[in-house]
Amino acid sequence: MDIRIPRGTQDILPGTSEKWQWIEGKVHEICRRFNYAEIRTPIFEQTELFQRGVGDTTDIVQKEMYTFTDRGGRSLTLRPEGTASVVRSYVENKLYGSATQPEKLYYIGPMFRYERPQSGRMRQFFQFGVEAIGSDDPAIDAEVIAMAMEFYNELGLKGLKLVLNSLGDQDSRKAHRDALIAHFKPHIHEFCSDCQDRLEKNPLRILDCKKDRDHPLMDNAPSILDYLNEQSRQYFAAVQRLLDNMDIPYEVDSGLVRGLDYYNNTAFEIMIEGEGFGAITTLMGGGRYNGLVEEMGGPESHGIGFALSIERLLMALEAQKVDLPVKKGLDCYLVALGEQPSEEAAVLLTELRRAGISADKDYVNKKIKGQFKAADRLQASYTAVLGEDELQKGIINVKSMASGEQKEVPLKEFTHYIRGKMEEEK
Repeated sequence: MDIRIPRGTQDILPGTSEKWQWIEGKVHEICRRFNYAEIRTPIFEQTELFQRGVGDTTDIVQKEMYTFTDRGGRSLTLRPEGTASVVRSYVENKLYGSATQPEKLYYIGPMFRYERPQSGRMRQFFQFGVEAIGSDDPAIDAEVIAMAMEFYNELGLKGLKLVLNSLGDQDSRKAHRDALIAHFKPHIHEFCSDCQDRLEKNPLRILDCKKDRDHPLMDNAPSILDYLNEQSRQYFAAVQRLLDNMDIPYEVDSGLVRGLDYYNNTAFEIMIEGEGFGAITTLMGGGRYNGLVEEMGGPESHGIGFALSIERLLMALEAQKVDLPVKKGLDCYLVALGEQPSEEAAVLLTELRRAGISADKDYVNKKIKGQFKAADRLQASYTAVLGEDELQKGIINVKSMASGEQKEVPLKEFTHYIRGKMEEEK
């Protein structure tokens, strides 16, 4: 039987998983500084949640969701994105009643979309996202954007570009919608079937079409910025002013259209250009979603958030040759020679590990040369040799793999000695 991993998924093996762990630690650390608390939602939800929350006209809902019927006849879907689930939880658990508003949340975990697998785009992928729900202050928009930029900057990425747009409030979007329909309708037969279907339902999505991106009508399509009412213009101006004051550079791009129906007002993406990509690549995106909480049955609550791909982040770090400060190697490897020394080594391992020291030993009866090779492969800082003679004398021979220095250490002091050495090297 030839059983292989499902297409569009990946095994994250030792040697790579440590990078994931380090990045996840960085996620938790930056969210702590910005006062965002972690939320964990189910991997599958009722299908209707994504139909209503993400939007019936999106590619996600129309083509990419993993949907199945459970034994109770319920339609369930593996989550394709995080915002809808977070908003559902916000409403269901009445987080809008919390004394501290906005509710500032973050998540990190797997998402699922049935897409054509390619570099940086998987069918199971991992996202880090934040949601700030319960405020319509432009300052929270600026904070969320600043948090995303800070995250990438602290990882050492270069060539970042922040792109902003405003999709306007409901009145502005309606005026823009009417203008888009009038613009595209006379030639809609020249566009793909998806665009033809979206003309009346959500013409803004035509601007995000990958098939027809080079059609001449795309270049002179009505700009949303020309249809913003005074309130929307002032809001967008306030966000830009705050970013200017924070010394965060950005570009305004009226063609920026997020791929989810729930966005309005502020929309943004962070892109990267540099060696290894060949062109500008989008690393993450986000925006404001006034009205989504009400769609889920909650009270009027305004929100904003972003989501980024961990896989795409790792690609960017690799392309720019950014070395993450991932701790490599064991603190100590025990070389045991003989049955009794091997049993004693098992006890010593327990003591080392209880003291917070990473340690290991041989379990397949390798000769002394093979055990030393194993210590090298595991990049052990120290190798400790325990044979019959050492055991009788109550000592263990400790060698620094960096300097080659060797020292006989009493067995009773061994753990204390190694712990002291590791603290010196911090």
